[in-house]
Amino acid sequence: MAAYVIRRLLFMLPTLFGIILLNFLIIQIAPGGPVEQMIAKLQGLDVSATERFTGGGSDTSANQQMQQQMMSSSGASKYRGAQGLDPEFIKELEKQFGFDKPMGERFFLMLGNYLRFDFGESYYRDRSVIGLVVEKMPVSISLGLWTTLLMYLISIPLGIRKAVKDGSAFDVWTSGVIIAGYAIPGFLFAIFLIVFFAGGKYFDWFPLRGLTSDNWESLSWPKRILDYLWHMTLPVLSMVISAFAGLTILTKNSFLEEINKQYVLTARAKGLTERNILYKHVFRNAMLIVIAGFPGALISIFFAGSLLIETIFSLDGLGLLGFEAVLNRDYPVMFGTLYIFTLMGLVIKLVSDLTMTWVDPRIDFNAQGAR
Repeated sequence: MAAYVIRRLLFMLPTLFGIILLNFLIIQIAPGGPVEQMIAKLQGLDVSATERFTGGGSDTSANQQMQQQMMSSSGASKYRGAQGLDPEFIKELEKQFGFDKPMGERFFLMLGNYLRFDFGESYYRDRSVIGLVVEKMPVSISLGLWTTLLMYLISIPLGIRKAVKDGSAFDVWTSGVIIAGYAIPGFLFAIFLIVFFAGGKYFDWFPLRGLTSDNWESLSWPKRILDYLWHMTLPVLSMVISAFAGLTILTKNSFLEEINKQYVLTARAKGLTERNILYKHVFRNAMLIVIAGFPGALISIFFAGSLLIETIFSLDGLGLLGFEAVLNRDYPVMFGTLYIFTLMGLVIKLVSDLTMTWVDPRIDFNAQGAR
């Protein structure tokens, strides 16, 4: 197993390289980069954007001189909307955003920095990427961990029960609930919860904004925990309602497939109890497919499924950070978070494989030649 773990760790390097390279090339050919966005803001006389570039000065005459310098010459430019701007000013913009170097040099400089976990600073926030990720991480961790925990605590027992009671009234009505949960998007259910329980129209039981209350620091620890759970209730419920359906069906089908196999009939013929058969023999085999899907589910919940929920409940997390980075073409944040999320996904996949060997010791990745 140690050899397999070492191979997997070494394989992470080319995987990370390939993912970063592919996304880097796609971003380079996409229109509307940071230089073009800055030009568009300046052409639209966006004073706040000009102040960011000049260091935040508030002198109106200085801004007017800047605009006159921008318009001092004309000529063709490779950037859309740059006609009429001073070429020297365009070069200053390119240098500011790092586009004064060839594309290959920029990529390998970025990759070398990433290997040292140096992700640079955001173009527009005057903060390091690591600082932004650390600042937003508590929200995403809270949503991801609670959603994953509740999803598995609900889905696995429910899926097992449905497999045992296949075709019964319990199986039929729970399937109706699952289909409804699967059909309702999480954000729509979030709006429903707000209308009914967050002061929208009926009850005002839960807060609408933030991870904690404004007076959280002054509360005692028991009250802090209750306040935190109070704020997490509606967002987590919104994510669980659409996430548990697929896992429940997967668990049920996996257990049904195992229950109908020959070794179960043999165990029954030997006089073993149904509970012994289910949890000592069937459970170990049926749970493998559920465990195998854990990394994808966790990454999806952490970084993809939380975007709309964070927006609706005013939770400033990683999903919202990544979305805003894409809109603003904030390349350091985009590629930095991509690198971090990809690395986390690969590590979680390795942990998932190790968990599979713990659930079923008969699995030997070395013997299978797994990579």
